[in-house]
Amino acid sequence: MRRLAILLLPILFVISGCQEIIYPNQTIIVDIAPSSWRSSNGSQSLYTIIDMPEISDTFNARGGILTYLAFEPRTYEQLPQVYNGISYTWISRPGEIVIEIENSDGLGTVIPPSAMITAKIILVESDY
Repeated sequence: MRRLAILLLPILFVISGCQEIIYPNQTIIVDIAPSSWRSSNGSQSLYTIIDMPEISDTFNARGGILTYLAFEPRTYEQLPQVYNGISYTWISRPGEIVIEIENSDGLGTVIPPSAMITAKIILVESDY
């Protein structure tokens, strides 16, 4: 028993020496109006830009971003996503998030959503 205690003692020191660092996240809810979609290549794909002053150059390089859309009330689906034959993707740049849509088969023109879509964007601080 004493040998077991002696063997486990260094492990306890290592575990107790670890410091947990918690980085808070921030959730932002944005409504996307049907009129906000713009064509980028003859209506084969559409995009909308969400202003995000919270995304600085440093955050864009080091932080984490999760993007969800709600096509129905209180039902969020993480992007990228295919919904009703439309492919939804996103990219981030300092100061903005761009959501892009196109037909999932890549053919033909895409029709912009006819109803309001709610976006939930979660910004997760990180340090590396």
